[in-house]
Amino acid sequence: MIALLRRDLALAIRAGGGFGLGLAFFLIVTVLVPFGVGADTALLGRIAPGILWVGSLLACLLSLDRILALDWEDGSLDLLATAPLPMEGVVSIKAFAHWITTGLPLVAAAPMLGVLLNLPGPGYVWLFVSLALGTPALSVIGTFGAALTVGLKRGGLLMSLLVLPLYVPTLIFGAEVARRGAEGSAVQTPLLMLAGISFGVTALLPFASAAVLRINLR
Repeated sequence: MIALLRRDLALAIRAGGGFGLGLAFFLIVTVLVPFGVGADTALLGRIAPGILWVGSLLACLLSLDRILALDWEDGSLDLLATAPLPMEGVVSIKAFAHWITTGLPLVAAAPMLGVLLNLPGPGYVWLFVSLALGTPALSVIGTFGAALTVGLKRGGLLMSLLVLPLYVPTLIFGAEVARRGAEGSAVQTPLLMLAGISFGVTALLPFASAAVLRINLR
């Protein structure tokens, strides 16, 4: 499992779908928002949690097609299907590798980019917490979408259409945690809902992803 994780991390970085691409897109979204909505600092402060969460979600979406596509193209996926490691473990490792190379850098960068949107002081901690808790769900759901579309030519657009509706609950509760935290309100309810979504998809979707891959590899 550790060898597979190292391999996926190396492939993600060498293929250009790792740290740089997601962070660059996240930065561009954050910089462009003030040009679009104006320089009203009060307005920017109110919409900052939602904008930062949407930017993180779209940045994660950029590299989803690389999770399984490279393994499909070089035949590694067929070898992994016959390896002693269960397919559920394979897709879990790939989701974890995607989170390390995409989600984790976004979690670290979001509070710094919040300065550009005039995020209120109390919101930085809760933005970090919400992204740290929610981005693993984005990677696991994205791995499921990648499993559904693996092997399809130009399946990236189809995968985006399939995955985006599944991302909506995570986006709603994640942005709500950050918004309530910035306002100084109670965050327990959306935080528990976000945690429930993350733990739920992490526990269940690897089995669904593995089942889909077995069907696609027949």
